[in-house]
Amino acid sequence: MLDVETLHPSLLTPTDVAVWRGLAASQPAFANPLLGPDFAQAVGKVREDARVAVVRRDGEAVGFLAYHRRPGGLARPIGSPLSDYHGLVSRPEAGLKIGDVLRAADVRLFRYTGLLDPNGVFAAAPTAERAAYVIDLRETDAERYLEAVRAESPKKIKNYRRLDNKLDREVGSVRLVAGDISRESFNLLIDWKREQLIRTGGHDYLRADWTRELMADLFQTRDGAMRGLMIGLYAGDTLVASHFGVRQGQTYHPWIASTNPEHAAWSPGQIFFLRAIAAMPKMGLTRYDLGPGHDHYKRAYALNTISIGEGGATAAGLGGRMAMSVENVWSLAGARGEGAVGRLRRRMDAIASTELTMGGRVREFVEAVASRTQRRSGELSEA
Repeated sequence: MLDVETLHPSLLTPTDVAVWRGLAASQPAFANPLLGPDFAQAVGKVREDARVAVVRRDGEAVGFLAYHRRPGGLARPIGSPLSDYHGLVSRPEAGLKIGDVLRAADVRLFRYTGLLDPNGVFAAAPTAERAAYVIDLRETDAERYLEAVRAESPKKIKNYRRLDNKLDREVGSVRLVAGDISRESFNLLIDWKREQLIRTGGHDYLRADWTRELMADLFQTRDGAMRGLMIGLYAGDTLVASHFGVRQGQTYHPWIASTNPEHAAWSPGQIFFLRAIAAMPKMGLTRYDLGPGHDHYKRAYALNTISIGEGGATAAGLGGRMAMSVENVWSLAGARGEGAVGRLRRRMDAIASTELTMGGRVREFVEAVASRTQRRSGELSEA
């Protein structure tokens, strides 16, 4: 008999945490820090609406779904929009169906953008496929991997190495700091990223208090199964590029990547990647998981991709069918495509995931429209 207990991540028992970790570690598809209990508990410290549906059969935990419960029976993956990967972590033989789990958890609709579903729990849910990018050294070494990267784009890589030497000569000795604990550098990275998002018209997910608190908490975490990791590229004493994200075991998943705008001429972001890949063995990393999106630069370094799902799963029953009718209208309008409707829907989802008040959502949406209008005006004036 299936039983679903819904609770805040802070109320998970040590036994449930251990079972969840074991399930995640037992399947390669779930081997990402964002899919384990530690991430759910970290988010739970800064979000009261964090929930975990613990699925039990005959009293034994067989699956875990972490999410944010929003008004109207809507659920979004825990940590959204930072949750690049999500899913129901379960035993392969459990035979779970997401519709039954959602109904038992009193959730009408679970909307996802980076679904991993190796056990087919979401088989009945309509899903569009996207690609996520991974630097994977499990079957090779860093030197051979970099040679494969160079073979894919020999002229570009040659130029980036030239710029590396040029940066070293003109600014200062170039070095990569793995496990950078400088709070000043961390704050710089946050500032650079926010400026970049504003400049490019992206959604400033770092404006929300909870996202900054979550990252600051993880940045200060020095031990445990999952912790924050910042990697900085310096020229002399000057930070020129950096990544920050979460690490668990041999997997690193950066959330923020940005560069010093004053040193753009040296392409420090490209130099960073080449040096970071070379340093992965010393850092004890075999997977540098870049996630989805921004494929214009990720594809050059991530020679491996994984398929993730975007869509919505609904509860079994009348409430779920009503929610699905709304989802179908969006789908027919092109919400899962790369056109204007798809971009609008993803932007609305990102805003709704980050902003916890109606006032914040309205403000962000108005700013998004204004930014889009301004960019379009600039494009037309240049044409």
